Formats: sequence, C-alpha cells, structure tokens
Amino acid sequence: MVDVAGLELTPEDREVLAHPLVGSVILFTRNYRDSAQLAKLVADIHAVRSPALIVAVDQEGGRVQRFRPEFSLLPPPRRIGHEYDLDRKTGLTLARSMGWLMAAELRAHGVDLSFAPCVDLDYGVSEVIGDRAFHSKPEAVADLALAYVKGMQDAGMAATAKHFPGHGAVVADSHQSLPVDRRDWNQIADDVLPYRRLIANGLPGIMVAHVLFPAVAPEPASLSRRWIQNALREELRFEGCIFTDDLSMGGAKQLGEFGDVVARASAALAAGCDVLPVCNDRARVVTLLDELEHEIQPSSHLRLVRMRGKAAPERGELLAGEPWRASQELLARSKAAPSLKLTAGNA
Repeated sequence: MVDVAGLELTPEDREVLAHPLVGSVILFTRNYRDSAQLAKLVADIHAVRSPALIVAVDQEGGRVQRFRPEFSLLPPPRRIGHEYDLDRKTGLTLARSMGWLMAAELRAHGVDLSFAPCVDLDYGVSEVIGDRAFHSKPEAVADLALAYVKGMQDAGMAATAKHFPGHGAVVADSHQSLPVDRRDWNQIADDVLPYRRLIANGLPGIMVAHVLFPAVAPEPASLSRRWIQNALREELRFEGCIFTDDLSMGGAKQLGEFGDVVARASAALAAGCDVLPVCNDRARVVTLLDELEHEIQPSSHLRLVRMRGKAAPERGELLAGEPWRASQELLARSKAAPSLKLTAGNA
C-alpha cells in the first residue's frame, strides 16, 4: 500500500501504481481539496489497473479525519462511549449511525475503505490513542465497535479493526518510537476481547501495531509470526486481511535488527501479513519495489479483494436521502455537551 503526491496523479505516481507489488493506495489530507477533486483522483487511481487498486484513508472522526470540508465532521469515538454510558441503546445507535455516515460519505467518492474502528482500550496513558478509543471497558468497546462495523457494512464498506493486539496501555507513540508493553498474553486478555467478538461476527480486516510485547515474542507484533500466525490465524481463527501499520513510521524505523525497509517488509510477509503500507517516503517505496523478492500469494490477494467497497449512491443522491438526514440529526446531538447526571451527595 503506497501513497501519492498530491491532488492529482503525477507520471511518477502512475509508474509506481502500475508495479505488480502495489495493490492499494492510502490518501492523506494533502490529497484532498474538495469533493469533486477527490472523486476524480479516486477514479483516476482505480483506472490505472484492472482489477482496480483499492483506495483507503484514515477517517475515524475526531482528530483523525483526513477529509473535512464538504464532509461531516465526525465525533471522536470517546464521545460515542459517553453516550453509551448514559444509555446503552442510544450509544449503540450513535455508533452504528456514525459508522454508516463515515463509510457512506467515502463510498460516495469511490473510496473503498477507512482504517476503522480503533478498538484499543482507553487506559488513560497513551499519547496517540486518547479519545480515539471508545471506552476503557473491553465489553463496552466490543459492543460499540460491533455496532460501528455494522454501520460501515450497511454503507458498503469493509471494516479494519486496529491496532492489534492493543496500543492503549503504552505511553509511547509508535509514529515516533517503538512502544514496549511488558504484559504477557494472559494479561492482555481485555485488549483482545473486542477482536474476539468482532472476528466471531465476520470482521474483514485487522491492522497490527508496531508494539513490542517481549513476554510474548522478541519482535513487534507487526513482524511477529507468534502474533500473526499463532494468535490471529490459529487461536482467534481470523480469516480476513491483515495489514501492518505503516512500515515507514518511527516505531518501524527503530527496528534496527530487522535492517532496512526491505528487510522489515520481508519479515512482515514471512510473519503472515497480507498488506504492507509504506507511506510518506517515496524513496523507500521505490527501493522496496525494486529490491523486494516476493511472490504474491493467491490467498493474500483474495483477502485484499474482499476489502473492496460495494456499490453505493453518489454524493448528490446520498445527501438527498433520509438515512443521511437522520445521521445528521444524531451527529448534531453528539456535538452537544454530554448530559450530567447528579446523584445525592454531589455538589
């Protein structure tokens, strides 16, 4: 999975996207000016190859939302968790509606998938997770994530839960450094619980974190056969598409024992990952495409194809429909301050 330079494809972009090892593209804020421009860019990316490349983005809501003008400004997942605490049914309705709204607006522009939902637990310590987590309790995260995933499915988008096996209990930001979590497999049972629930309900995709769990494996989860083959494939019986987190992030770059980006990519593939995002570093992308020796596995290709977006209304039709209007009413209510319930003895 690679990125592109700007608002339209350059000749170099087209050359990179035509490479047989490239199967998907991730977009960023720099790739977005307005609705019409985005729709054309996505259509142009899809037209480069047949079958078409898959186009992805991070559009969780809150502070992680790449496209903003002419898109609904989505609440952070924690805000949905607040509604769940006040009333479980209301929280689940909001989660499903926001999952649908996020996915429906992207599908109206041709974008195939958003890397969502984030199912990390909110331990109150992570620099990078914070309000991206629905809740601190695993059962609540599982409930809300499942509702959110169903909303995405309603809109024709496959969900990708992240960051397996859990990023919420470490302080360091894996975009900058390699976080280390000293807990063992049994001690992270709460973090894994949402994945168990989602996998049992047919979860299509999972993104694996650049987090080191030395009590479980000597390498980070994203490069670990113990995590990907033994834990995900065998114990949790996950059959969907496995993405690493971005291999050009700071946490990945600190993996000196695994060498350069080619060595890291080889390790991730050997561990069982299907898709390797390498973003914001075109020189490393070119090096990887030139030097990586890898025969694409039919099973990996099939898992990625299943992440392709389903048929969906175009933007005009979407905005004129009752589901979009209903979601806007819920969105407006979610932006109001959460209700405060006072009990006897509160001052």
